[in-house]
Amino acid sequence: MKMARSLVTLLIAARTLAGQSAASVADSSHFRALDLPTPNEYRTGSGRPGPKYWQQRADYRIAATLDPAKNELRGRETIHYVNHSPDALPYLWLFVEQNLCEPNSITNQLNQPPLVFLGTSFDFSCQGFNSAPRLESMTIAGREVKRTRFGTTLRVDLARPLASGASVDIDAVWHFNVPPQGGGRMGHDGPLYEMAQWYPRVAVYDDVKGWNHEPYIGAGEFYLEYGDYDVTLTVPREDIVAATGELQNAQQVLTATQRQRLAIARRSDTAIAIIRAEEAGNVSNTRPAGATSWHFTAHNVRDFAFAAGPGMRWDASGYNGILIEDLYRPTAEKWTEVNRMGREAIKYYSEQWFPYPYSHATTVEGPVEGMEYPMLTFTPNSPTREDQQWVIAHEFGHEWFPMVVGSNERLYPWMDEGFNTFIDLANAAKYFAGTSYGDTIEVHPLHLYAEHAKPGNEQPLIEKPVEVRDLFWGGYQKPALMMQMLRYEVLGKERFDAAFREYIRAWAFKHPTPSDFFRLMRDQSGMELDWFWRDWVFTTARLDQAVDSTSRGTDGITSVYLHNGGTMVMPAELLLTFEDGTTSTVELPVEMWNLGDRFTYRVMGTKPVRAVEIDPRRALPDIDRANNRWPR
Repeated sequence: MKMARSLVTLLIAARTLAGQSAASVADSSHFRALDLPTPNEYRTGSGRPGPKYWQQRADYRIAATLDPAKNELRGRETIHYVNHSPDALPYLWLFVEQNLCEPNSITNQLNQPPLVFLGTSFDFSCQGFNSAPRLESMTIAGREVKRTRFGTTLRVDLARPLASGASVDIDAVWHFNVPPQGGGRMGHDGPLYEMAQWYPRVAVYDDVKGWNHEPYIGAGEFYLEYGDYDVTLTVPREDIVAATGELQNAQQVLTATQRQRLAIARRSDTAIAIIRAEEAGNVSNTRPAGATSWHFTAHNVRDFAFAAGPGMRWDASGYNGILIEDLYRPTAEKWTEVNRMGREAIKYYSEQWFPYPYSHATTVEGPVEGMEYPMLTFTPNSPTREDQQWVIAHEFGHEWFPMVVGSNERLYPWMDEGFNTFIDLANAAKYFAGTSYGDTIEVHPLHLYAEHAKPGNEQPLIEKPVEVRDLFWGGYQKPALMMQMLRYEVLGKERFDAAFREYIRAWAFKHPTPSDFFRLMRDQSGMELDWFWRDWVFTTARLDQAVDSTSRGTDGITSVYLHNGGTMVMPAELLLTFEDGTTSTVELPVEMWNLGDRFTYRVMGTKPVRAVEIDPRRALPDIDRANNRWPR
C-alpha cells in the first residue's frame, strides 16, 4: 500500500511539473497551427463559402459624356444597392477616386516617387496635375443625402437604416478633368483617353471587416462588389470606343463592313483587321455630325472601364466563341504580334485553370503602362517582343485574379498580382518554348531572391501595398516564387493544380480572404500547410539547409547529418555519390523537421558514401550554399 501511494504521489507531481513546464514554454514548432479566424456558417473550415455565405450587390446605370476640348468627363448614374447582409446599414461608403488629383489630396501632398519594376516605372502620383472634381448632387428618392467626404472615400448617411434584404437607389451627377496620368490607372495622351476609376462606386461590405473603405492613394488598386452595368458613353464622332461589356448599338456606331469582319474574326484563329491601316481615322464619315453615343451592358462584373480615341486600328480573332481584340494607334510599330499573344494567353489560362467567362478580351495601346479591368486592359507599346508578350499576357491574366476571383487588392496584392504573375510565368515559358528566354523565365523569381530578400528591407507579403517598399518583390515576384515552391517542391504539380483549380472554382465571383485560400489548399490537397504560409506570407523567414557530416556505423550503414540553419523549413532533396561512382537521389518530406532543426538520414544499403549534396538542382532559395555539400 505504501508503494502504491508513493507511485500516485509521484504521478501527480510529474503531471504538475509537466503542466507548469508547458505553461512556461512557448510552442516553437515550425508546424504549429496558424491563428486563423474561427470557421462559421459564412466561411467554412474547408476554405469554401458556407451555407449562409452572402455578399452585397451593386448595379449601375451610367450616362457619361467625354469632352476632349475641355478635357472633361461629365456623368450621371444610378446605383442600385442590395443589402444581402444580416445587418441593417445606417450608412454606405463609396469611393470617389476622381478626387485623387485634387490640390489637397493625399497623393498630391505626398508626391510620391515612381515605383520601378525592373526597367519599367510606375508613377502613382498625379505628376503635378491639379483638378477639382465636383459631385454636383447625390440624391435618394429625389432628396439630397447627407454625405461626408474624406479624400477619395465618401460616407452617405441614410434617413433610416437599410434593412437586411432591402435595396436603395442612389442618383449622382458629377464631373471632373482628366489627368494626363491618374495614379497610373487612367489618363489621356492627346485625344486618346483611357478611363478607369472614373465614377462613384460603392465599397465592399463583407462578413470579415464590415466596410472595406481603405483610401485610394495609388499603389492599392480596387476591391468592389459584383453587379450589372448599363453604360452609355457619348464621345466625339471620330472616336472608337472599347469598353467592359457588350456593345448594344453596333448598327449605329460601326459600319456594316466592320460588323461583318467582327463576325468572321470571332471564328478565326488568326487576326482579322476590323479597321485597317488605311481606314484608321476615316470612321467619322459613316456617322452623323456631332457626338456619338456607344451603349454597353455587362453582367456580373466588379467594375467598368473604357477607352476612346480617334485614328485607331483594330484587330480581332476568336477563341472558343470569345472575341480577342486589340486597338492601337498607327505609331505602335511593335504591335503586329499582340493579337496572337493575347489569344494564346486567354487560351492557356482557360484550359489550364478556369474557362474565360466573358464575351471578349480587349486590350488598348496607350499611355497607361499596364492596367486591367473586366474584359478590358490598357497596355503600352513595349520596346521588345518579350516585354510586349509579358504585359499583354499579364494584364489578361488579371481577368482571373481578381476579376473572377474577387480578392481584396487594397490589402492583399499577393492574392492578385502574385497569383497572376505565377500563372504568367508558365504561360510565357510555353509561348517562348525553345528559346533561352522561354526556357529560363520560370526561374526568374528565384534568381531575384538574393537581390530583393534582404534582411532589414524585405517585408512580409501580408503587408498592405501602400506600406510595401519593394512592391515588385512583395506583390509580384515573391508570391509567384511561393506558388512555384508549393507546386513543384512541396505538393507536386498534379496535387497542386487540382487544389488551385478548386480554389478558383469555389471562389469565382466571390470574395475570398487569405484564410479561405489557406484552408481550401489544405483541404483539397490533403496536406497541412500552416508551416508553409507562416514562412512565406506572415514572416520573412529564410532557408539554410546544410549537410553537417556523415558517419559509417559498424553495420555498414551511413548516417547523413542534416541541419536546418535558417528560420524557414522546406522538404529536402539529397544527391548521394557512392565510392563506386554511382549516385542516388533521395527526396525527404518536410516532416523530417518535426522534432527540431537537426535530422539524421540513414542511407539504405551498405555502400560507402563518398559525397552528399542537399538541393542539388538549386531549386530552393537557400541563402548559404557553401554548406550544401559534404565534404566541403
